[in-house]
Amino acid sequence: MLEQIELYLAGEGGRHTYRIPALAVTTTGRVLALCEGRRDSRGDSGQIDLLLRHSDDGGHTWSASRVIVEAPGMTSGNPCPVVDHRTGRILLSFCRNLADGPESMICEGKAPRTVWLTHSDDDGATWSTPRQITDQTKDPTWTWYATGPCHGIQLSTGRLVIPCDHIVGVYHDRQRDPYHSHVILSDDGGDTWRIGGIVEKGTNECTVVETADRSLYINCRNYEGEKRRAGARSADGGESFESRFWVDAHPEPICQGAMTSWSASGQPSDRVLFANPADQESRSQLTVRLSEDGGRNWPVARCLYEGPSAYCDLVALEGGQVLCLYERGATDAYESLTLARFDEAWLAGE
Repeated sequence: MLEQIELYLAGEGGRHTYRIPALAVTTTGRVLALCEGRRDSRGDSGQIDLLLRHSDDGGHTWSASRVIVEAPGMTSGNPCPVVDHRTGRILLSFCRNLADGPESMICEGKAPRTVWLTHSDDDGATWSTPRQITDQTKDPTWTWYATGPCHGIQLSTGRLVIPCDHIVGVYHDRQRDPYHSHVILSDDGGDTWRIGGIVEKGTNECTVVETADRSLYINCRNYEGEKRRAGARSADGGESFESRFWVDAHPEPICQGAMTSWSASGQPSDRVLFANPADQESRSQLTVRLSEDGGRNWPVARCLYEGPSAYCDLVALEGGQVLCLYERGATDAYESLTLARFDEAWLAGE
């Protein structure tokens, strides 16, 4: 079974472009679909707000879109939600910079980039006033910074983990000032945060799962070597990461990707799904892959959309179905955010 619907179309709703999808499933089963609403252009800077739609029937029908984070003259982007299953609270991390202070200026140390958090205690109906957590989550020597973009996770210990990336110092080139993936951690339900493990250089936007042995597997956009993803593992709950390795089974055009555990019990599992645009020459061929051994091997793969496609996120629902929200279009990848729903039979080619 495969069903696909468009949740956001470029040019509609007073927004030039919708980008950077993120998904979360609340403790009641409500599905939250978040994204950036870019008002004036498809560029990464300018007036950008965070939008939300929700579904109470597993993604079949959806609420109207609404703005949940906006600030005049600011870029609010890189949504990365995480659900605290002990309390039901939904925490949404994101980043901010001046609308006229783009990534190039941030990397040169000429414009600030800050880290923020808002939360909802009513299934996403209302959200708290965002609070800044930059001092807790960003080293003073870092310039560029991004949360996600995808979803964070809660470990079996209760710890909250949000995948992020950064650049150290003023940017000159990728050899002298490379990107690094890292995670931020909270052990008190999101009240306080700290920087966790940092992956070796050349890694960027990342996604993380907890596997059956309670270790963490992080999978990263990669600027080094051939066009393939990078990975690393943590045996201490994200405090540190072991040596980076190449994921040969995950070709990429240097772009974001997303993972999720696929467990009927909701417990840490070695069944892991991964999705990304898998063409090494262009952002296209959005492909879903399945690992049965915690991300060590990926024997099952199926292309979800052959055309232009880019950023995505994945969540698993009770009953085994999976939702993938991804950027796609006919001539380029940024014409819509499309939601795909599929099951294991489709993934297996049945």
